[in-house]
Amino acid sequence: AMFTVLMAGGDEKPPLTWPGIKAMLRFAFASRVRPVAFIQARNLIASDGDVHTGMRAIVNRGFTPRRITAWEPRVRELVDQCLAKLRRGEAFDAVEDLAIPLPVTVIAEMLGVERERQADFKRWSDTVIYFSTGSGRANRFANEFTDAMTELIRYVRGVARARRERPEDDLISTLVSSQEGEVGLTNYEVVLFVTLLLVAGNETTTNLIGNAVRALLDHPEQLDRVVKDPSLVPSLVEETLRYDAPVQLVFRNATRDAEIAGTPIPKGAWVVPILGSANRDERRFDAPDRFDVGRNPQGHLGFGFGKHFCLGASLARLEATAALEALTPLLAGVRPSESRPAMIDSFLVRGPSRLELAPAA
Repeated sequence: AMFTVLMAGGDEKPPLTWPGIKAMLRFAFASRVRPVAFIQARNLIASDGDVHTGMRAIVNRGFTPRRITAWEPRVRELVDQCLAKLRRGEAFDAVEDLAIPLPVTVIAEMLGVERERQADFKRWSDTVIYFSTGSGRANRFANEFTDAMTELIRYVRGVARARRERPEDDLISTLVSSQEGEVGLTNYEVVLFVTLLLVAGNETTTNLIGNAVRALLDHPEQLDRVVKDPSLVPSLVEETLRYDAPVQLVFRNATRDAEIAGTPIPKGAWVVPILGSANRDERRFDAPDRFDVGRNPQGHLGFGFGKHFCLGASLARLEATAALEALTPLLAGVRPSESRPAMIDSFLVRGPSRLELAPAA
């Protein structure tokens, strides 16, 4: 929950400081949330057992195979619009002009967000990443952070209330509706889930596309293979998830005393499985440091694992596949403007913050 981010900023047991108290009070007053209700709201990514199962059953209705398949024409239409600049020979940034607007537009349209608020969605997402997993953690009580979260909460809570009274054909309407035997999501729980989607359904897909483009440009022989055989694009997406995953680690809490490779893990301890390391495990993948678009990287952990396996994996695969099928034929005629593109400021998510392309000499 946001109070945890404000107070903890990555520390396991942070002291209750006056700046933290002031930030929480300012946030609570400006966003008009009830602190106890907000803290007690169920959170899909931080729940297990029956709570997680019940919430997953509700949100899964928005990500059924039929619903995702129905989005394919719109996804390909958006890709075509994003690539118009590149086809015209204009300055093109694979992140700014494709990898960002594609997933932002899709998730916003799925949620039923007005077009004019889509830029706000991206700004809110960037703010969450920077202040919770980037160098902004050092200034986690900044007004910029609490202001952005206040805007997000007030907006999503207002939409949730409106959809309860007048449902529409969008994801927020699906989230606030309940079926027989279900405990429907509260408005605060809808806010938490939308915040999760902003990062997991937006930032990570942006980085998946950006990492794939960067890997292809760094390995021209692999780009040539994909250009000659477009059927390799789905394999390219999976290999990118293995080779350079958008999310490099996850957090877990030990439910019992355990021991891993001789190291005792006491009950209640925080454990950080590093997905990026597991995806380069030589016991699982032959020549793991080699980027190979023809590889079958079955078993990679790019989308996590277990009951918390990425809810939007099929949507991310659809968006990345559509983007790379259209983009790879155009990459043969360009080169990156920078030898080492700037990366996102985060210990959690990984991807280029920009990837400007220029005509090849």
